[in-house]
Amino acid sequence: MQYIKEGRPYKFSQPTTIQDPTAYRIPQLKFDLGKGKIIKMDRMRQMIADHMVYSKHTSPHVTSYVEADLTELVNWRNENKISFQEKYGEKLKFTPLFVEAVAKAIKDFPNINASVDRSNIIVKEDINIGIATALPNGNLIVPVVRNADKKNLMETAKKVNELVEKARNNKLKSDDIKGGTFTISNVGTFGSVMGTPIINQPEVAILAMGIIKKRAEVIETKKGDKIAIRSMMYLSLSFDHRAVDGFLGGSFLRRITDYLE
Repeated sequence: MQYIKEGRPYKFSQPTTIQDPTAYRIPQLKFDLGKGKIIKMDRMRQMIADHMVYSKHTSPHVTSYVEADLTELVNWRNENKISFQEKYGEKLKFTPLFVEAVAKAIKDFPNINASVDRSNIIVKEDINIGIATALPNGNLIVPVVRNADKKNLMETAKKVNELVEKARNNKLKSDDIKGGTFTISNVGTFGSVMGTPIINQPEVAILAMGIIKKRAEVIETKKGDKIAIRSMMYLSLSFDHRAVDGFLGGSFLRRITDYLE
């Protein structure tokens, strides 16, 4: 009554929070989660879960696909992997070759090497390629090959092998996983034909590479079309449609394929 008598003064009113009408709110749905063994997420799994949900909520994902004929690349590696290891003391796997091709393509299309800051697009000066790697406990981590465009194949192979070995032995340091500007995920390692990867924030694109598989393909020759056994692979690029349109994403993906072929 005193409040009404004093003309509803603001000093008695309760503060109200004005919610952003465009903000995303998780609907409170009552799902039947079922019964079974309960496994508590470890801290790293919780961080991965939060990061993936944030990425899908923040970036409108678009995924493009291309098919690459890696026959020449496979043959070249098979012919040179033994001599490469004897000369440099490093195994020549496919990942360094993929990193090299991606770094070259980024130099051709630098706007794919970026991040979004509200209404600004930050095009990065350095090309630091992250390699999605599975840890022994099943969690995922992304060690980074820094300045990948400035390394030759031997240097790239050495760095990739070093990072993978550290990941397998849980010896990666914080500096090994910082500063990535573009990420590669080799889903073919697990036998997947292709994948639709989730962007590793704050980057604007991520590349997934499927299994390299021999298939009968129609190829053009001087004597006409013929069917031949070729080593084929699907590549998929998920990109942030806020910063990357179809022309840039498709052209970049095609350029990676051209370099590999």
